[in-house]
Amino acid sequence: MKSDKPDAVVFNSLIGKYDASLKEYPTNVGAPVIEVLNTVAWKNKNLQSVNAQLDAKFNDLKHQLTIFKSLYENNQRVYNAKFSFEPIVGNVYHLYINSNGTEFLSILAPNECNFEFIDSFRLNSDKIWEKL
Repeated sequence: MKSDKPDAVVFNSLIGKYDASLKEYPTNVGAPVIEVLNTVAWKNKNLQSVNAQLDAKFNDLKHQLTIFKSLYENNQRVYNAKFSFEPIVGNVYHLYINSNGTEFLSILAPNECNFEFIDSFRLNSDKIWEKL
């Protein structure tokens, strides 16, 4: 099949147009040479950098998860303790164990009573018990 166009001319016979400017690769001998760059060093350098960054974020998330778990467990413990008053936001309360092993919350400080002291907590504005 003989073409009436020279080899250097890019003519798309399917659409009937010259489409050299639409190609993603060079279409004539005067076009710049495409060289494949050696990207191994760039990849290795950035891989180490990104891995270090992701590792730091992962460790930060693990630390935050540990804090969140502790906060959750403390809140469960205090909310499951017995108390016969409505705690006021911002005040400090103390968790004790009585003689039969039941945990209870009190406004009495450890130096004001003889119960087995566990810990002190403050109720914040989100109704979360913060361990002091």
